[in-house]
Amino acid sequence: MKLRVEVVWALPGRQRVVALELEKGATAAHAVAASGIAEAHAALGRHGERIEPGTRLRDGDRIELLRPLAVEPREARKRRARRDRV
Repeated sequence: MKLRVEVVWALPGRQRVVALELEKGATAAHAVAASGIAEAHAALGRHGERIEPGTRLRDGDRIELLRPLAVEPREARKRRARRDRV
């Protein structure tokens, strides 16, 4: 049985989506390797939830290559608070 999945790399204003057919039992790491998307990523996600590379895939999964955070969430909150006080 084949699994149909997508691997997605998104940037502000553009994204790359690769549709794949993989063998049953394939992992997120298999999908990333098969996609040919060689972008550096900080983590993997599936439908918005963080996953490990060894996570087994299900038919219809959308694997997201997550970029590193530009600013840590705690620092971003501090910056917003300072800006909003003015």
